Amino acid sequence: MLTLNLNGRPTPVKASPDTPLLWVLRGELQLTGSKFGCGMALCGSCTVHIDGEPARSCVTPIAAVGARPVTTIEGLQGKAADAVRAAWVALDVVQCGYCQSGQVMAAAALLASNPAPSDADIDTALAGNLCRCGTYPRIRAAIHQAAKALQA
Repeated sequence: MLTLNLNGRPTPVKASPDTPLLWVLRGELQLTGSKFGCGMALCGSCTVHIDGEPARSCVTPIAAVGARPVTTIEGLQGKAADAVRAAWVALDVVQCGYCQSGQVMAAAALLASNPAPSDADIDTALAGNLCRCGTYPRIRAAIHQAAKALQA
């Protein structure tokens, strides 16, 4: 049995150490906010934070996590997260919604480290977070709006 530091609390898991974190989150722990998209770390739908940094949970074995804190969309908190969520709603970013937890996780991590990102900063931070519906202009606008809210 392994114990994950998940969303601020110790969480025992029964999975094999080589099991991808995403399968533990979705299957064993029923935290289904992180989505399975490609299984190869290419789409970003499975993005979680490990030690505050975005990570692709579909290719991260739970043994590689160790004692580092893992935050899922269900446990995401703080000023940056609140600002991102509010901007997402205000600008009606979501279309189908499948990629959105990964987009929000990436955006919150960006704003936590860079409260005034440029378009280039946003593009770099969200590269690899794919949106099949093409809401990229709304995602970028929402990140800028969230950044302004954080500066107010």
